Amino acid sequence: MSLHWYTIVIDCHDVAAQGRWWAETLDYKIVYEAEDEVAIVPPWVDDEAHVATDAEWRRTSQALVFVPVEEGKTVKNRLHIDLAPHKTQDRDAEIATLLERGATRVDVGQSDDVTWTVLADPEGNEFCVLSARDR
Repeated sequence: MSLHWYTIVIDCHDVAAQGRWWAETLDYKIVYEAEDEVAIVPPWVDDEAHVATDAEWRRTSQALVFVPVEEGKTVKNRLHIDLAPHKTQDRDAEIATLLERGATRVDVGQSDDVTWTVLADPEGNEFCVLSARDR
């Protein structure tokens, strides 16, 4: 038996702002928005009602879903998202853009010689920007 990884759910205070921030960061689109939930998916995900075969189902991209919580974030995330620029992109420029849009640099104990940069989104959820790659 195996299941399909369908979404990652991110707890936050402002679901609309977080959903829009991550949609812009990933070039995703918002497919559902309510006061208590925002869902974003890659732009190539089909909007049409389509009954997928098992093979199609397993190739479906994962969504991010933002839901509200009252409590604030107090410790390092136990799960985080890794982002990677393509080799044709300027990694430092991508990081600068994220910082301009509200991300912050975060020290989670990484050494100075790592090949990734740890950042946090506007609500403090850590994520990494990896080295550039083509696969």
